[in-house]
Amino acid sequence: MTEAVYARQSVEKKNSISIEGQIDLCQRAAGQKLTAYQDRGYSGKNTQRPAFQRLLRDVQAGRIGKLYVYRLDRFSRSVADFGRLWEILKANNVEFVSVNENFDTSTPMGRAMLHIIMVFAQLERETTAERVRDNYYRRASLGSWPGGPAPYGFTLGRAHDATGRLVPTLSVHPEQCEVVLRIFQAYAAEDASLGSVARALNDAGIPGPLRDTWDNVSLSRLLHNPAYVMADEQVYLHYQALGAKISSPVEDFDGVHGVLLVGKRDRAQKKYSDVHEHSVSVLNSAGFVPSQLWLACQGKLLRNRQVGNAGKGRHTWLSGLLKCGSCGYSLKVTKDKLRRYLHCSGRYNLSKCGADISVGLDELELAVGEAIQQLLDECPEAPAEIPRDDPHQRRLEELDRRADRLIDAFSEGENLSSAYLHRALGRLEEERSLILAAQKREDSRPVLPSRLVFGSLSFDEKKAVAAQLIRKIEIINVWAV
Repeated sequence: MTEAVYARQSVEKKNSISIEGQIDLCQRAAGQKLTAYQDRGYSGKNTQRPAFQRLLRDVQAGRIGKLYVYRLDRFSRSVADFGRLWEILKANNVEFVSVNENFDTSTPMGRAMLHIIMVFAQLERETTAERVRDNYYRRASLGSWPGGPAPYGFTLGRAHDATGRLVPTLSVHPEQCEVVLRIFQAYAAEDASLGSVARALNDAGIPGPLRDTWDNVSLSRLLHNPAYVMADEQVYLHYQALGAKISSPVEDFDGVHGVLLVGKRDRAQKKYSDVHEHSVSVLNSAGFVPSQLWLACQGKLLRNRQVGNAGKGRHTWLSGLLKCGSCGYSLKVTKDKLRRYLHCSGRYNLSKCGADISVGLDELELAVGEAIQQLLDECPEAPAEIPRDDPHQRRLEELDRRADRLIDAFSEGENLSSAYLHRALGRLEEERSLILAAQKREDSRPVLPSRLVFGSLSFDEKKAVAAQLIRKIEIINVWAV
């Protein structure tokens, strides 16, 4: 059994200690050379770091007796994640030492300090995140660009606001704004589609915002962006009808300035068109797409109906993981009466990829399935679960007690009206229904065996396991995982 050190650095900064420095300080504290595990360029929030995962495998294999880190946040930056990791270390009798915080979990005081530090570190990160979020929305409400890169067609600069402060603002990019206007004008044509506009741009050799080519997704994002519009009263009414929260008065929609739309997007529902409860404010920078043209495109986008995704990803449990090794675009599945094949969407949809890919899915799935089974076989047996009290049953019993107390109070003549009693019992019954539904969902979950046999899993189960174990599969002329 050996002693080890784990070191991590997400980015190299002048005021941050290097990986080599972390390892050196830990070895000095240990008084000996340590087995080093190091991840360069990974955030502490990402638990899928390569060396980190290799370290956990060695811990569970019983190869490590003591683990050193320079500082706790080099190991984990989440209380929940660290709690899980600490349970793994304890279960395998691994002592944990943080050199910078000066504690050792082989002592009771060190274990107590460990949890206290994690709680305060999490509190500090959440407070910082809240300040950043509040500052973001305040900038947006005042018309300043809140942060991040400028949209295609603009460059990012700074200008004085009404109070004389320098704030971020957008300036028109001369060449790119012509492309943006061309896109809006082309899409507004009656017979145009996102695909036809993308093909025209690619045929003209015009590079996209992030790639050399345009596709439906990049065009849809651009066309939905209100920063381009010369926003007038009609744009105000457009967002009002969509249920957005408009923080700027209608007088600010002067037909000159663009609009900023901020809010979380639910990937599962109307990714771009649903702006209900989003915040809208007039930017301090000018737009360049006429309001009538912009609104015509929005109307066309709203009339579009997404094709249902009921059959998406049903041809293979590897869907979403398969990428072209030449252009990076997803691979699509075609099939004949006997076999299924993979083809590059960048080659056939955009005519911009030179890779000639034609891979049989049967052979690919067989090979990937064997590789996954090998990984599953290397996993330790899951410990038998200890029976625990049913929390749903305890909550149901508590509801019964609350109902009994209400009825007793009413029967004793306390100051309770029959209407109040009826409403209170109704709320308890609604809560009971929710608990029973949750209990039914948990009871209906399938119980997986302690040792998974990948070939015996259903299609959806295979897809879920593959998504957990594989980031992507790049296909060239021969497949590679």
